[in-house]
Amino acid sequence: MLRRALTVLTIFAIVGGPAAPAVAADSYGGTLQEQLDAVHAAGMPGAFAEVRDGRRTWTPVAGVADVATGAPVRDGMRHRVGSITKTFVATTMLQLVGERRVALDAPIGRYLPPGLLSADLSRQVTVRMLLQHTSGIGDYDTAIIKTPDDLITMGQTTYTPEQLVRLGTGAGSTNAPGAAWSYSNTNYILAGLIIERVTGHSYESEVSRRVLRPLGLTGTYFEGADPRIRGPHMHAYVPWTDGTLKDFTLYNMSWGWAAGEIVSTARDLDVFYRALLTGRLLRPAQLAAMQDTVAEIPQEPAAGGYGLGLYWVDLPCGRFWGHDGGTVGHQTISWHSPDGQRQVTYAQSMAFYDSPAIDEAVAGFLLTALCGSQPQLKAAPLRLPTIEALRR
Repeated sequence: MLRRALTVLTIFAIVGGPAAPAVAADSYGGTLQEQLDAVHAAGMPGAFAEVRDGRRTWTPVAGVADVATGAPVRDGMRHRVGSITKTFVATTMLQLVGERRVALDAPIGRYLPPGLLSADLSRQVTVRMLLQHTSGIGDYDTAIIKTPDDLITMGQTTYTPEQLVRLGTGAGSTNAPGAAWSYSNTNYILAGLIIERVTGHSYESEVSRRVLRPLGLTGTYFEGADPRIRGPHMHAYVPWTDGTLKDFTLYNMSWGWAAGEIVSTARDLDVFYRALLTGRLLRPAQLAAMQDTVAEIPQEPAAGGYGLGLYWVDLPCGRFWGHDGGTVGHQTISWHSPDGQRQVTYAQSMAFYDSPAIDEAVAGFLLTALCGSQPQLKAAPLRLPTIEALRR
């Protein structure tokens, strides 16, 4: 589901060894297409991407959007981008910080209605802790999803944000507030509620007014309880317990809300992250706060750092910023150089699979997209990668 909530994505561990020679510019687009075709050949029903290097753009596609009809994947399709929603929400919150309407280190109880949280959480958890996932508040996903059939039930249920908060706080804390990093979607449900309380408007309208409309992101919208994805899109698949490929395209996304309900395109995400990283959306102090990170794995600080709705990953050719996201059947990765010049947004149409071959093909595509070469690599699937994990 959402990033680090149900673990549908793979962490790519890059190991030692010399990098291969850089791909020549005139063959780069062909190489990207070949590597995306390899992702499809490894078993992914469909995938698409937008890769940017300065003013040059490549938009490879591979596979089918619908396995029943064989309709091909096409450039410009919309996609459920899951936890990439969090970067949009954090950006909106940091704009409010820049306007002195929210203080990052203020207790969240200052901005939330009385009675929503316990007195201790209201007093001890700060806005920064929500955005950085150091609040220690439990993840509502763990309360909702315990078996594969719960995935079906969740997609047929309409949740309110307040219900999701209650489920998250009822799941138990992971650590004392501020003591450690622990990914929780509940944090961003609370962030959405703070935006609404402070502005008097829905969080969707604030994100739209502050981010979507100024950047012209016409392919991006908030899905909510409407189970249909508007416009051309890939279907969403999960390898099911009976050996079939189950279609989850029609799905109520109210469970994601401010933590993961956005539908977008690869082009829109590349435009958004370039604008964010180059200072078009935030003042320097707020962008610096967003990029002030904590180690996701304290014993492995080089594995990645999480800021405020934004994380970094180090590749052989440098550091990249972005986020990834997964829903039931759709997964997205969006990584960008600090200057917003080298970018990749990758989307695929299957989740909860167990395939090292797919993992390695995706890793190869991402590395070539950003580095122009393929260093020796190892794709290491971590965290519950299969539907079978939900049966235990």
